[in-house]
Amino acid sequence: MSSKRKVNVLSLFDGCSCGQIALNKANIDYENYFASEIDKYAINVTQSNFPNTKQLGDITKIDPFCLPKIDLLIGGSPCQGFSFAGKKLNFEDPRSKLFFDYLRILKALKAKNPAIKFLLENVKMKKEFISVINDFLEVEPVEINSAVVSAQNRRRLYWANFQINPIIGDGFVLRDVLDFTSNHRYLLEHEINRAIKSHSAKTYHTGKRMGAVSFPNNLDKKSKTLTVVQVVGNRAVNHVSDEKGIRILSTLEFERLQTIPEGYTAFAPENQRRKMIGNGWTVDVISNILKQINFDRE
Repeated sequence: MSSKRKVNVLSLFDGCSCGQIALNKANIDYENYFASEIDKYAINVTQSNFPNTKQLGDITKIDPFCLPKIDLLIGGSPCQGFSFAGKKLNFEDPRSKLFFDYLRILKALKAKNPAIKFLLENVKMKKEFISVINDFLEVEPVEINSAVVSAQNRRRLYWANFQINPIIGDGFVLRDVLDFTSNHRYLLEHEINRAIKSHSAKTYHTGKRMGAVSFPNNLDKKSKTLTVVQVVGNRAVNHVSDEKGIRILSTLEFERLQTIPEGYTAFAPENQRRKMIGNGWTVDVISNILKQINFDRE
């Protein structure tokens, strides 16, 4: 349900402001959008698309008592310390400790506006980590896979102090978002031979590992989760195999998989675009969640 009154929004760890895209898709009219972000490339993308965004900088230096009444607090705190793919340092990881800044700001904003709504996103993590966050936020998360509204498998946890109802799925698969018009850079034969062991020719087609080259995404299924980096260890990620050969997904395809408007991140260097998209939200998941808030009742 859309809002009939203008609201004030604070987005922590705003990145390239996928939250702002989601608000617009959800038809939520906001008067002020405050953003906390330190990455200069992400900030440039945000200001290029939404020049009225009020950038606040480093979250650790924000004084929430200097802000006006905030109706909605959103954010996805850094997940490296929680992720099963990371070092699992949990709350001792300096990046994951930033969750407590989210909590600090939420408490201060709630003192000014007890009716404030909040949404926190993070990766799937160990149950003990989830329990800690549950205790602090006094709510339990809802798990949503971005596959319900996109061509990407991306399981995430969402904590909110409003009800999140199930999101209706769709039939999108990777093939539906591929860009067949651009001149992509395909792996050369010697690159493939260098990466794939001689006995891997059959395993390529069975879906087993291929040495340093990850098994390409199946065009008729959902894509694997987009990552911030394109190489993990010695294994490249998010390859696709089409009728012309094997290549890495393009930045445009990254945007489509995250349901970000095409060309939205064009104000940053190519490698930085991929990084911020991988770090960002699946916009259509967030917009579907935000639609369920009725600010007019407050």
